[in-house]
Amino acid sequence: MRLVLIADTHLPKRARDLPAPVWSAVGDADVVVHAGDWVEPALLDALSARSRRLIGVYGNNDGPELRARLPEVARADLDGLRLAVVHETGPKERREQRCAARFPDTDLLVFGHSHIPWDSVAPGGLRLLNPGSPTDRRAQPYATYLTARVVAGQLDAVELHRLP
Repeated sequence: MRLVLIADTHLPKRARDLPAPVWSAVGDADVVVHAGDWVEPALLDALSARSRRLIGVYGNNDGPELRARLPEVARADLDGLRLAVVHETGPKERREQRCAARFPDTDLLVFGHSHIPWDSVAPGGLRLLNPGSPTDRRAQPYATYLTARVVAGQLDAVELHRLP
């Protein structure tokens, strides 16, 4: 199972559209995960139309229309991998411990908000991934997104992609 992980797209405020490499990855993916801050519903509609399966949450910059269509926390079973998605996890200090306590029955937590790529493992084995942002790099050297695979219930081949 091929995954694409994105967050903090902020369309159309930070960019007019997702970069072409992201759309290409979406077309190849079995599951697309968006960890919030869409800003306008048009991207939700476009990703829904072009994704085999879309899992998303709303972020702090998402208004009432997106909040009516998306949960604050999403959960899914991906071939035995227990996934949770949330926009905000709080400060980076003690993030792993906080998230392990908040998501005890989870194998993978995808989050956003900071626009900073993150890959760590909490006590007990919870994997935390933040794909950064494909459209708003802020102080990061590159705009980014993640791809990964799920094989026999295990996360595999996590790759951070840098965009120009």
